[in-house]
Amino acid sequence: MARAYAGVSPEQRKADRRAKLLQAGLALFTSTGFAATRITELCTEAGVSTRNFYEEFASKEDLLRELHDLINATAFTEVRTALTELGTADVETRVATLLDVFVRTVTADPRAPRLNYVEAVGVNAEIEQQHVRWVNTWAEFIESEALRAAAAGVAPQRSYRLTAIALVGAITGLLREWQAHQPPLAVDEIATEIRELMLAAITRP
Repeated sequence: MARAYAGVSPEQRKADRRAKLLQAGLALFTSTGFAATRITELCTEAGVSTRNFYEEFASKEDLLRELHDLINATAFTEVRTALTELGTADVETRVATLLDVFVRTVTADPRAPRLNYVEAVGVNAEIEQQHVRWVNTWAEFIESEALRAAAAGVAPQRSYRLTAIALVGAITGLLREWQAHQPPLAVDEIATEIRELMLAAITRP
């Protein structure tokens, strides 16, 4: 059994190294760019050895995949928690809350949208499959809110599957524009645009 070093258990040291590598990946993939970043540079940024890197990740693509998943999972958890706390609020309040919490979470670190919507695009089949899974997860979530609105009589009774997928694409495009725009756009401006777009798409006749 491995012993603690300086009062830190082997499991904690391993977790700390992984966290440092994730932070290094977020920093370098969104500044140097994913394609140009080398594993040795990630290790230097994180203050770990190359051996440590390969103990945690099979490749830099594996590190990128985990960051992409983490950004989406964090936002999804925040949105679900916020909507659960709203209970039976009206559709406009629920949609506003859903989108405001999502945008606030994803833009809290300005590097997250760049990693999610620029650097993680087209890297390999595994990350693309993960991207598709998250598109479907978000689309299903939006669809469920649209159907809730329809059940309440404030939206028409129809299929919202294509509407939800289109909204995910629009949200992605707006956040990609936000992270690239100079001078920076206000987060509230993006959040308002997304909110109005979603309400219009769901409640249109």
